[in-house]
Amino acid sequence: EGENLKEYVRIARESETAVIMDEFYSHYYYDGPEEDVDDDSQWPKTVSSAAYIEDVDSDPMLIVNGLTKNWRCPGFRICWIVAPKKIVEMLGSAGSFLDGGANAPLQSLALPLMDLEFIRKDTWALQRHFKKKRDFLLKELDRLGIHVQWKPTSTFYVWASLKGLPEPLNDSLVFLEECTKHKVVCVPGVFFDVNPRGIRNLRRSKCISNVRFSYGPPMQNLTKGIAAIDTMIQKWKRTPTRASVYEKRESGGSSEN
Repeated sequence: EGENLKEYVRIARESETAVIMDEFYSHYYYDGPEEDVDDDSQWPKTVSSAAYIEDVDSDPMLIVNGLTKNWRCPGFRICWIVAPKKIVEMLGSAGSFLDGGANAPLQSLALPLMDLEFIRKDTWALQRHFKKKRDFLLKELDRLGIHVQWKPTSTFYVWASLKGLPEPLNDSLVFLEECTKHKVVCVPGVFFDVNPRGIRNLRRSKCISNVRFSYGPPMQNLTKGIAAIDTMIQKWKRTPTRASVYEKRESGGSSEN
């Protein structure tokens, strides 16, 4: 954001290099100014590369957004692109050929959601709500011994470390396996590691002790999820068992790389 984002747009313009900007999370910011309850005219913090585009038809920027995240309407299957006219025309032709585009009834239902006053109020509500869920999750993860080095200021994900947990729960694949037994799902850090062709053994990944949690679900689901993880950790400490996540590999005689 800010000068860094402005520099991306400048470099794209001067080098004539097309850049695709995914702005589906552009309303999920929590480090902007606090809302003034006595003045409801303030605009919440949002970020878009559109602020630095000089000419939409000549700057090689393709901005993609939609109703899925910022408006929380994934079922509508509606998104849009801001780009030079020729690119928009080509994408429109491709979309029409492939699936006919978004259906007309849902496009009509989406029009009120584009009202600027609605967007302003909805974004304030979104940021207050998700900030509350973020703070809850951070507090509870810390209580469970799951460390978060970087407090997220956008989106609704937390990158956490399991290094403080007893072995082998500090392995993200083992952690996921045990979580699923308690109806909880998280994403192991190894899924985000750059590992071309799977050359490096998973257990040697720098992200093996990391997991990604989401605070996108309703608060009641987060509360239940944290309680389930707590139960799982305490049960493991009392009666540790061998995780099965690697058994197939080991029984097949695979070697460490």
